[in-house]
Amino acid sequence: MARDVTATPSSGRPRRGVSLALVMGLLSAAGTAPAGWAQPPDLRPYPPAAPGERRWLISVPAAPAAADQRVELMVGRTVMVDCNKHLLQGSLEEDSVPGWGYPIYRVKGGKVMVSTRMACPGQAPRREFVGLSGPAPLVPVNPLLPIVVYAPQDMEVRWRLWRAERGQQAARLF
Repeated sequence: MARDVTATPSSGRPRRGVSLALVMGLLSAAGTAPAGWAQPPDLRPYPPAAPGERRWLISVPAAPAAADQRVELMVGRTVMVDCNKHLLQGSLEEDSVPGWGYPIYRVKGGKVMVSTRMACPGQAPRREFVGLSGPAPLVPVNPLLPIVVYAPQDMEVRWRLWRAERGQQAARLF
C-alpha cells in the first residue's frame, strides 16, 4: 500500500498516523518484517517533500519472479463527479535522487480537471477516483528499493502489481 511518509507538512503540525520507519522498525524487531526485507528500507537518500507536496512510498516484497513484475502507478484525486468521463491534466515523470541515481517519480500538473460534456439527467453525483490523463506508467520492481512518488498535497497515489505469466505462447503464422 502506498503510504505518506512525510512526518510534518509545511504548516508544522504533525500528521495523523505513525511514521513508516517506526512501524517497519517495530515489525523488524518483532521478527515480522515484510517478506524479502531483513530491515526497513533506507529512506535517507530520498529528499523530503517540497512545501505543498507529499512523499509516498510503495514497497513490494521480494518474490521469486521479481524480474517479471511491474507496478502500475495511478495518481489522482477522489472527487464528486457526474456521468461524464473525467481526467486530470498532468503527468508522472521519472527523475533520480541526486548523487544516488535511485528512481523517483514526480507529478507535474494535476490541478485542472477536464471532462466530456454529456447531459446526465436524473443521475446523482458520486465519489470517484479521477486519475492523471494518459496511460499509467508500469515501473519495474526492485525488491531492494522502494518506489517513491512526490505528489501535490491534495493528490493520492494508488498502485497495482502486474505479473507476467511463467509460460510462453506460440503465435500462429497466417
